[in-house]
Amino acid sequence: MANLKSLAKDTAIYGLSSIVARFINYLLVPIQTARFAASGGEYGIITNVYAYVSLLIILLTYGMETTFFRFMTKEGEDPKRIYSTTLRMVGFTSLLSIAVVFAFLGPISSLIGYQDHPEFIAVMFTTVAIDAFTAIPFAYLRIQHKPVKFAALKIANILLNIFLNLLYLVILPELKINLFGIYDDKFTLDVAYVFYINLVCTLFTLLLLYKELRGISFGFDMAACKRMLGYAWPLLVMGLVGQLNQAISQIIFPYFYDGDIAEARAQLGIYGACIKIAMIMVMLTQAFRFAYEPFVFSNKDADKRETYARAMKFYIIFTLLAFLAVMAWIDLLRYIVGRDYWEGLRVVPIVMAAEIMFGVFFNLSFWYKLTDRTIWGAYFSGIGALVLIAIDIFLIPRFSYMACAWAGFAAYGVSMLLSYFIGQKYYPINYPLRDIALYTVVAGVLFAAMMLPVENMWLRLAFRTVLLLLFVGLIYRKEGFGKMLAKVPVIGRFFK
Repeated sequence: MANLKSLAKDTAIYGLSSIVARFINYLLVPIQTARFAASGGEYGIITNVYAYVSLLIILLTYGMETTFFRFMTKEGEDPKRIYSTTLRMVGFTSLLSIAVVFAFLGPISSLIGYQDHPEFIAVMFTTVAIDAFTAIPFAYLRIQHKPVKFAALKIANILLNIFLNLLYLVILPELKINLFGIYDDKFTLDVAYVFYINLVCTLFTLLLLYKELRGISFGFDMAACKRMLGYAWPLLVMGLVGQLNQAISQIIFPYFYDGDIAEARAQLGIYGACIKIAMIMVMLTQAFRFAYEPFVFSNKDADKRETYARAMKFYIIFTLLAFLAVMAWIDLLRYIVGRDYWEGLRVVPIVMAAEIMFGVFFNLSFWYKLTDRTIWGAYFSGIGALVLIAIDIFLIPRFSYMACAWAGFAAYGVSMLLSYFIGQKYYPINYPLRDIALYTVVAGVLFAAMMLPVENMWLRLAFRTVLLLLFVGLIYRKEGFGKMLAKVPVIGRFFK
């Protein structure tokens, strides 16, 4: 129970910082969707390029974050040497990737459809390579249980990003100038600013990690390097295939959409903007992952399987609560994106449900990580990716971006179920399935009730809020949160 409280504490810090960071980062969405009209397709370019980014960051970290946690806590390994070895490995591959991309910039840009703007690709690859390198010192902060510094650096990066976006996309265009001369009103210049700003912010974060980067001086262990690569390669495959489930739709959409490239980018931009509202689920899953991964590998309790079961239950409870909260207040949250993007809001519940299943899949993944059967993760993710690609190919021409949303839902569902049933054979955990089913069914019924037609927006918000509070009441009564909250200083008297 003490370890579970520690997990809750770290998750709360990561979660709060992630909420703050995501909230600040959300400011980019109204800024960019206001600057870029849906019909222009500029936001579709951003969505498309950053889909490639999400795959590249997996490729360039090649499973070394999880591998780092595994070997830092493994008996017989020197933590300092493991940290230094990991930094040197990822640093070398990051530099090598930058050199390769610049050597073949023209062909690579043409391959992914940006032959007229190779600078997009050059800046993107450089940014991703630096991000991959900084992932290791950030992992070091996590395993050292320094969530405050971790959060502060992440938030500082986002604040700088917001400031520069405001400067280049709002203030300077209004003044008709930029820092290099007369302002050019071509949309490609605005899009280029978005990519250059991310590079500047990434370099800024790298400088702030100078203390953690000094760990590179502890030397390089070739034997450990080989052992780590042997452990990591299935994680790389699993990570790439898993990320395909999130990114492949945005990558292949322009190729299968039944229309010209400009219209395809416009539709992709609508989808990319609206799924930002659903990103609260990604935020919660990410906060849980940041705390849960080092917790699992360092947990030595005799009842650790019971702890994992309880963690799964509470993860599902709170993600279902977040799902209902977003759907209850979607009439307010829609103002995050520009009005001409609102037609895509129907994807939000589908994408959020898919992200819940992805979080469950991540939670289940530790059975094969703890038993060193990481190849299973690649199998599950690969099957999910095949499901997703098949649905995209056959349904995008007919249903546009709605096919992308349902493809992700189906892919995560298949991966989750496969991992659960096979995991129970190799690493059985007695998950509280009855409670999980109860909360899921109740959440589903409440969501259906929220979709009932109520013409007046304020009455609709009030009705949906009451339904949301019913779910909160269920959690409060069933899980005994009242007794727990009664022990909290100041506010505890309200729960006695």
